[in-house]
Amino acid sequence: MTENRQVRTLDAGALKALAHPLRVRIYDLLSERGPQTASSLAALIGETSGSTSYHLRALAAHDLIREVRDRGTARERWWERPRGRINLPGPDDSMSPSNRAAAQIVTSEFFRLRHQTLMDYLNRPDSEQPEEWRDAGLVMTSTLELTPAQMAEVTAEMSSVVNAIVERYKGQEGVSGARRVSLRAEIFDQAPPRMHDARNEE
Repeated sequence: MTENRQVRTLDAGALKALAHPLRVRIYDLLSERGPQTASSLAALIGETSGSTSYHLRALAAHDLIREVRDRGTARERWWERPRGRINLPGPDDSMSPSNRAAAQIVTSEFFRLRHQTLMDYLNRPDSEQPEEWRDAGLVMTSTLELTPAQMAEVTAEMSSVVNAIVERYKGQEGVSGARRVSLRAEIFDQAPPRMHDARNEE
């Protein structure tokens, strides 16, 4: 198994370490922008370097991030998120109340940031986007009827396609003309609509 295809399911300790909006943001920035220092993260987030340094150490204590050993100095340490995917377990009835609360914080903040990056892309004016990148993206939503078995089949097919693309283009850091892109694949069942009780409405 290649490093890119490894999947780590966060345990209770890692979830609790990540369960802070600023730490989720730091973790997300390391994924999005690559290695950073406490100072560069502070500039991106609008916090002090002392604050980001504290949160970096907390994330590193649970192997969520690691120091870039061959880069930086004793005063300016570089940090990176290890390659590979993570599985964010959602709040589960089998969890303890504290673990469930941690899972709620992490998943809510992670997907809030994910939605924000999408909205930033959609609202970016053409003047801020190089011409060759303007029509390169794709945002598509489809709705269809599937059985659980069919949905599992589609999920496996989508995962196979994404894995093949990641494998094909991995290791392109520093390639001329390349920039980081966000590749997303989503498929989920829609919960039945909740019906309002007219008797409770004024």
